[in-house]
Amino acid sequence: MNLLEIRTARLSLQVLGPESAARVARYYIDNALHLAPWEPARPPGFTSAEQCADRLRKSLDAYLAGAAVPLAMIDPDSETMIGSVNFSNIVRGVFQACHLGYAIDARHEGEGLMFEAVSAGIDYVFNHLGLHRVMANHLPENHRSAALLQRLGFEREGYAKSYLQIAGVWRDHVLNALINPAQR
Repeated sequence: MNLLEIRTARLSLQVLGPESAARVARYYIDNALHLAPWEPARPPGFTSAEQCADRLRKSLDAYLAGAAVPLAMIDPDSETMIGSVNFSNIVRGVFQACHLGYAIDARHEGEGLMFEAVSAGIDYVFNHLGLHRVMANHLPENHRSAALLQRLGFEREGYAKSYLQIAGVWRDHVLNALINPAQR
């Protein structure tokens, strides 16, 4: 099932269905230690095929409902998942905004792939969905995320104390946003 595919120079960004559970599980198994400091604590069985398929069904439902654009970063040569770019909590009406989250395989850090993927995703939500604002938050010590967001044109809007539970601990976050340049 391929409901949405966005091609970039080196990637295929795809909304995946439950049939991709094994590919998603492999990504999370391979990157468990790499992602652990930046993400919520994962429950037992998180990487099982059943739980991956269930999460993919839920993210597909959110996509079909217009509440999210969950994009898997796929290497077109190997068809492996090497990261994710997720636009979630899409709110319409007078807000027209969403949250951005992203992650990449440790083996692909520093190659410019995240900039390529997030740029393409932002173009999609601004120009195809008509969103006005994309919000992205990061841990204060996550300098790679801070640099990526700055390079993408995000502006720092604030600092939230005890904002999200990351690795089982309530953590502060730097709040950033990007406004659709066509709607300024």
